[in-house]
Amino acid sequence: MPSIRPSSDLRNNYREISEFCHKYNEPVYITKNGKGDLAVMSIETYEKLVGKFQLYKLIDEGVDALEKKKVRPFKEAFDDIQKGL
Repeated sequence: MPSIRPSSDLRNNYREISEFCHKYNEPVYITKNGKGDLAVMSIETYEKLVGKFQLYKLIDEGVDALEKKKVRPFKEAFDDIQKGL
């Protein structure tokens, strides 16, 4: 369940917000004047999220290369890598 807090809680209840983010690995949504403004999360959760986006990008690039027939057999590519070492 998402946690929604007013912006004043960042100043007044920072420790509580930080503990929530670390305990549940979920963002806390911060409102300003009653409207959504920020999402706060732990560094660990942020890094996992960014890692997923990077992985999805690599998968998309692979699918695109496959569709454009810009691929070659693994053994051939691996042999080229070993020659370079």
